[in-house]
Amino acid sequence: MPAGRFEGDLVFVLLISCVATLGGFLFGFDSGVINGTVAGLEASLTMSEPLRDAAVASMLVGCAIGAALAGRLSDIFGRRSMMIVAAACFILSAWGSGIASGPWVFIAARVLGGLAVGAASVMSPAYISEIAPAQFRGRLSSIQQVAIIIGLFIAFLSNYAIQQAAGSARNEWLWGFEAWRWMFWVELLPATLFFLALLFIPESPRFLIFRGAREKAQAILVRIGGANRAPAKVGEIEQSLASGRKPRLRDVLAKRGGLKPIVWIGIGLAVFQQLVGINVVFYYGAVLWQAVGFSEGDALLINVISGAVSILAVVIALALIDRIGRKPLLLGGSIGMALTLSILVVCFSQARLVDGSVTLPGQTGLIALIAANAYVLFFNASWGPVMWVALGEMFPNQIRGSGLAVAGFFQWFANFMITLTFPLMLRTTGIGLTGAYGFYAVCAFLSIVFVMKAVRETGNRELEDMRD
Repeated sequence: MPAGRFEGDLVFVLLISCVATLGGFLFGFDSGVINGTVAGLEASLTMSEPLRDAAVASMLVGCAIGAALAGRLSDIFGRRSMMIVAAACFILSAWGSGIASGPWVFIAARVLGGLAVGAASVMSPAYISEIAPAQFRGRLSSIQQVAIIIGLFIAFLSNYAIQQAAGSARNEWLWGFEAWRWMFWVELLPATLFFLALLFIPESPRFLIFRGAREKAQAILVRIGGANRAPAKVGEIEQSLASGRKPRLRDVLAKRGGLKPIVWIGIGLAVFQQLVGINVVFYYGAVLWQAVGFSEGDALLINVISGAVSILAVVIALALIDRIGRKPLLLGGSIGMALTLSILVVCFSQARLVDGSVTLPGQTGLIALIAANAYVLFFNASWGPVMWVALGEMFPNQIRGSGLAVAGFFQWFANFMITLTFPLMLRTTGIGLTGAYGFYAVCAFLSIVFVMKAVRETGNRELEDMRD
């Protein structure tokens, strides 16, 4: 059913959407904060390079588990309830990462943070898609990616500010604690705000109908979409639930075995978003730029610039997503990433070892820097926000929680594999930055074919109209 004239309380919808997107902010902050702490971790916790790499990637193990569990548990306990659990995990992880006295305590804290990030990554877009009117859903869901990028940007900015104040992530700063510990503790402020704000927003009306709380759901829908539309919307949601059954994990399975086609498309979107290598820039940006000759301070400043470019790109996506649709943005982003990654491959292939340090000759370093930021812009104007928007709205009501759980698990598993293999490729003779970015470029080209052949447009369609 096409979206009609909006009669609800838009301010209320925007307010509760912004609360949900604080989960995205913490997703971004928690993902990016590790970027500036690597040197401090190695020095303070006596980490070898392999253990350091495991520590950086450890959060992603928790992310995969958190995404897989949260989607299903949200069908049992509610979208809002799982976001509250995620907020508590963010608080405990931020504190635990900062007080860690050994590598295994740190890894345990990061895994806990990963559970929170994984849960927030699927619950925030699911919640927004279920409370947002169809004509605003793309823009409201895209706020999630704005929040993620702002979270990354604030993490990069606070890391840079703390590093500049302390002189190095390894040095002691306030009250005798090393600077890298404060980089993690900054997260306590937004995590606590997220936890408190969640206590004042309503549960998803679609979940309430799943649980039989029809009148409560209708009251929320009246405020969201208007009194004239709410009764019909309740009926549509009830009708969209197969045979009156509550959602189950096995609903993602096709009648003849295997997963339903729409679930495979969701997995493809989730995996390709990672195979293009974006989180190598987020997690190892400082390491990458130091590897081609930039100082620690300059490398962290480049991260700040990349964060600002990312915010600009997501604003562009926010303006376009409900006008031109999800599929055109994905296709344009894939083409742009494929081209800019190819330029980076050529640049990194010219890296030379001079007096024991890796450098890029002539203007190659500048070209690489411009290409890298153009790549970040293309990603964040397309696959960054659109993948989460599409996953939040593409599944029918009956399988939304379970479909998000499956796609979210694969997204974070792919993230884990990319993050774990990048430092290995960086240290392997014959692969290095050239081989790593060559692989990401090939995946970007393949994503063009995937979008053209498999992805369905979901813009301006009611969630009750989605089919598998």
